[in-house]
Amino acid sequence: MEVNELLEIAGLAKRYGDREVLRGVDLTVRAGQVLGLLGANGAGKTTMVSICAGLRSADGGSVHVAGIDVARHTGRAQARMGIAPQALGVYPTLSVAENIALFARLAGMKPAEVRARVTEVARLMGLDDRLGVKAEVLSGGQKRRLHTGMAIVHRPDVLFLDEPTVGADVQSRSGILDVVRDLAASGSAIVYTTHYMTELEQLDADIAVLHDGRIVESGSIDELVQRHATASVRLRFEGDAPAEPPSGWEAEGELLVSTLAAANPGPAIAQVLAELGEDANRLKGIDLERASLESAYRAITGDTSRKEELDVVAA
Repeated sequence: MEVNELLEIAGLAKRYGDREVLRGVDLTVRAGQVLGLLGANGAGKTTMVSICAGLRSADGGSVHVAGIDVARHTGRAQARMGIAPQALGVYPTLSVAENIALFARLAGMKPAEVRARVTEVARLMGLDDRLGVKAEVLSGGQKRRLHTGMAIVHRPDVLFLDEPTVGADVQSRSGILDVVRDLAASGSAIVYTTHYMTELEQLDADIAVLHDGRIVESGSIDELVQRHATASVRLRFEGDAPAEPPSGWEAEGELLVSTLAAANPGPAIAQVLAELGEDANRLKGIDLERASLESAYRAITGDTSRKEELDVVAA
């Protein structure tokens, strides 16, 4: 392991019965790096993170955290990592301060350090005015921030964040992203799983795509977009798209697709509709897709779903 590689996963394999969930995953995360882990539900993200955190055993391969073999020295490795799963882990009848302090004491901090760290973490998470409030009366966003604060109280070398902004309001989401940036700047290695790809763009994260049990692509957002994403315009029709589309367009089932039109979609759409004549009356929608991390991800995984959609409204 290189000195600055705080997380190293090599050949990680896991099977549940006849189903191979992980099939030889190789991945490293450096100090100061935010790695966005992308994959569909059931792709194996939770299983991989659970094995990395020492919560499940692997059938093959290895995980090292700060040079420590997680399987052989689980306790030592766990002391160097933090994990905030998607399911909230706050204690509702304890106050904000008590929740944070509990995890600080579990990490072995002395009383004076616990008090100082509780104050510091509460400030980082925007909860310094809620220290004496029981967790059960916090808003959803405040609970999410507390949950994350409990995972970072011991200044982990490696931090696993699973959907850290689910249920959070705009202010809480922004605050959590700021904390992630600060942690990376201080040298932590962060594995960040989310369905909000704009968050990964805001964090300037590197990306690893887990698909069918393997890491099938990785790199910076710019690299993935350049390699896989293409801006396009898609016209959706009632029934099949016109069988003989105008130049620059291709028929794909109910769609007419053009990558050329994406450069200036308004005039291009007006022109093709004029050329289609009566077929234009069957148009039911327009999809505009920019070259983005989301479109790159769909190209990598073969996901043909469309997210950016403009419905045609009859005048």
